[in-house]
Amino acid sequence: MQDRRIVLETSRLQLREFVSDDIDALEKVLSDPITMQHYPAPYSRQEVADWIERNRRRYQKDGHSLWAMILKSSRELIGDCGLAAQNVEGQNEIEIGYHVRRDLWKQGFATEAAVACRDYGFTKLKAERLISLIRAENIPSRRVAEKNGMIIWKKVTWANLPHLVYAIQRSNSSL
Repeated sequence: MQDRRIVLETSRLQLREFVSDDIDALEKVLSDPITMQHYPAPYSRQEVADWIERNRRRYQKDGHSLWAMILKSSRELIGDCGLAAQNVEGQNEIEIGYHVRRDLWKQGFATEAAVACRDYGFTKLKAERLISLIRAENIPSRRVAEKNGMIIWKKVTWANLPHLVYAIQRSNSSL
């Protein structure tokens, strides 16, 4: 069995490093056309496998990235959440990103995981600022960022698409 290192725990969730055999469960999230409506397209099975491997490489390079979101009550993978290093307009930033399986939306899982990641980013990674890159029309994701204490910092073109950059400073001071 592959190592399944738990990085963070909340009352209902565990966030752990991805392993290659997470593909079936994560495919239910990243290949869903409604979940991925704010991306250029839902991910193919190969793109999901690449996503997992890219995050695993980032654990080695950066010490963090997106982690598998595990529902404690059922032990099933229901999405991802974590801290991914991003280059935004030439500046290195740490992004809190998240995806939750659609049948579990509106239950607070993304917010619960994102808050834990925010706290980890400030305490363990000593980040001064954390961001979330969100398409303006993605209202549910924007709500998660706002519940996480983030505010709109600026608008950018990222991955060839317009995005809002939500941000929070370690001191919670205004940007």
